[in-house]
Amino acid sequence: MDIILRGYSVNAATWFYLSLLLIIAVFFRFNRIWSVRNLDLGLLLACSPGLLLIEAGDPGSHVQALGYSTLFAASACILIRLLADTGFTRRPQFTQNLNGAGLAFLCICAFVFLTVQAVTKPPADLAQATVASSKAMLEREPIEPQPPRQGTPGPAAPIITAPVESMAELLSVQTGILPEILAVRILAIVAHLAVVLGLLTVGTRLFGDVSSGWAMATLYLLLPCTAYDVGEFNHVLPAALVVWAVVAYRKPLVSGVLLGLAGGSMFFPVFLLPLWAAFYGRRGCVKFCAALAGVTAVTLGSLAFTSATVDAFLRKAIGTLDVARLAFRAGEGGATFWDEGTFLSMYRVPIIVAYVVLLICLTVWPRRKTVEHLIAHSAALIVGTQFWYTQQGGIYLLWYLPLFLMVVFRPRLAHLHPPDLEESAQSTAARTLSGPHATRTGSSIERMHLFR
Repeated sequence: MDIILRGYSVNAATWFYLSLLLIIAVFFRFNRIWSVRNLDLGLLLACSPGLLLIEAGDPGSHVQALGYSTLFAASACILIRLLADTGFTRRPQFTQNLNGAGLAFLCICAFVFLTVQAVTKPPADLAQATVASSKAMLEREPIEPQPPRQGTPGPAAPIITAPVESMAELLSVQTGILPEILAVRILAIVAHLAVVLGLLTVGTRLFGDVSSGWAMATLYLLLPCTAYDVGEFNHVLPAALVVWAVVAYRKPLVSGVLLGLAGGSMFFPVFLLPLWAAFYGRRGCVKFCAALAGVTAVTLGSLAFTSATVDAFLRKAIGTLDVARLAFRAGEGGATFWDEGTFLSMYRVPIIVAYVVLLICLTVWPRRKTVEHLIAHSAALIVGTQFWYTQQGGIYLLWYLPLFLMVVFRPRLAHLHPPDLEESAQSTAARTLSGPHATRTGSSIERMHLFR
């Protein structure tokens, strides 16, 4: 912000206090203190102090230990809230303390503010490494192995970022900014914009309430975790693809392509694939898996086409998979919660066993799932990865934040079934209307509709 307003800057702690006051003023239910909405706001805001403590403390210090403990406790409460969400049969519609026009204005202003922060803030190392990998892929050069980092992207990340990197090469001549830095800034803005537009679309199409879409988008932009990692497009882009997969849930091919790209760019959406396949049933699962297979084939084909040798192809396709982290090895990525000899590292294996059990249970139960189960259980599975991920697990709130906001603001969605069930229900209704009492039934339905 110093480029626009000389001498003006907002640090992490100040942004937390300002956003806290705004969020309470707009979303807190003052007339119903003991409500689920206020509980959800408290859970979201409880994660910010942990992020501040981790950033302020020295590696391995007691301050960082307190920060990780705070994040893990808040994540555990969020996980319990998500698992119990489908049991809340009553979903009263809470209006915000600001009307629709005011929410839209606040959302646009917050997005402009974060855009300026993304442009002026130094780009993150992980984002620059992803752009450098896409550039090397386009030039058919071998990708150098990267040191262990937090949230290493997958093999599809360079493919997704390659068009933006090519555009940044052309714009850098006119702007005078390095192509790598310009590409990181463009990708960060586009990723956050995709999440905002996805939340607006979910509120309009799935929830049937435009104000809920503006409320979700506004809260997403106001939360401190969004401002803290505004330039980390590697963590935002997979979440945006998952959001748009929810929007296109009626089309298994589209959602399969989106989730395939998300799983190829970061590891955590891979754990959503069994749940989504079970959601679509037999016929929809075939289309969904076919889309996943197509994305995998295109990804491997692109990597093979841009590789000069077989060794370079294997390094691009397999070398980006950080098996050491999935095996609970801390590596050289900095201080983590699961460092050997630190905290309670002996509980790592039981936690991942519990996560596998949770994954199986949410996949097979309930047998007939609705969009309510799909959103809440997808968010729960992503939150569950925070407990066993060895590289600073717990800090990746942007992975599940859009889905959790859908859970917070959604109405009853029990009528939104998988496409096969919706088609069978429509065909049953058509056969009922075409029966011997079709005229009388149709007229009564018309009278009911006119009465409403």
